Amino acid sequence: MQKVLVIGGAGYIGSHVAKALLEDGFAVTVYDNLSTGQKCNLFAKANFVEGDIANYELLEKTMSEGFDAVVHLAAKKAVGESMENPQLYARNNINGSINIFNAMVNTGVKNVVFSSTAAVYGMPQYLPIDEKHPINPMSFYGFTKYEIERVMDWYSRLKDFNYTALRYFNAVGYAADGSITGREKNPQNLLPIIMEVATGKREKLYVFGNDYDTPDGTCLRDYIHVEDLASAHVAAIKKMLKEHKSYVINLSTDIGTSVLEMIQSAERVTGRKINYEMAPRRAGDPSTVVATNKYAKEVLGWSPKYTDIDEIVRTTWNLEIK
Repeated sequence: MQKVLVIGGAGYIGSHVAKALLEDGFAVTVYDNLSTGQKCNLFAKANFVEGDIANYELLEKTMSEGFDAVVHLAAKKAVGESMENPQLYARNNINGSINIFNAMVNTGVKNVVFSSTAAVYGMPQYLPIDEKHPINPMSFYGFTKYEIERVMDWYSRLKDFNYTALRYFNAVGYAADGSITGREKNPQNLLPIIMEVATGKREKLYVFGNDYDTPDGTCLRDYIHVEDLASAHVAAIKKMLKEHKSYVINLSTDIGTSVLEMIQSAERVTGRKINYEMAPRRAGDPSTVVATNKYAKEVLGWSPKYTDIDEIVRTTWNLEIK
């Protein structure tokens, strides 16, 4: 049985990745400091090590048990916070990642799947965005992710080291079978905020700008279901284990959904009115961010299963009403 270490595996995306790996027959160990991850997201079949990526000695000790691959999902990810506190993001995201890669090299672990981000691209210069799009991050968060990609690329040239950087777009939804119940803490993204309005935890949401060059004037984004992200991680691990090569791949649906379309979907699914208020545009928000998944299909044989926005919203709402 092939063994995978999922760093950040008690978090929102990480728990879905651990689930997908277990269902595919991998032996899984989760390594998480539980700062944002939650114990309720851990699976009985997975081993668990409570630890921080700042703790190099524990990383090396854990990896010395022997793993075929690592999945690295441990990062600070709030764009605004990264601009206010770059030292925190440099220390956690960049330094922590280097600890992971050094531990891998020193224990002979040769393959890593890295949770990267579409934020590396910055303002779209053309649409849909592909992997050849210029890199120009507009936040320190995006900068840290690209710097990590650059470090991995150098390690792959200098050491026996393979990586796949998966550049996510907007992750949404929850496991359709209801097996993952830990909600994100202090959500910053649109759909979790909509759910808080639907359940009365929040009075209303703000829609930032309704005068963009889009069909309804609100921003268009590419929303990808978290289970589709998880299945891509499994495919990436299998690809590296077979071919011993490195890749940079977008994970997206190739479909744009506007803010108002997401709100309308939530109203259909929940049967509740979603209170919102129009607000001025936020600085740096592009009108449309949609990516092509052609390369992911070509390299990984992967396609998103969840492409209907109502179905995506329903997997989130089902968790709220459990």
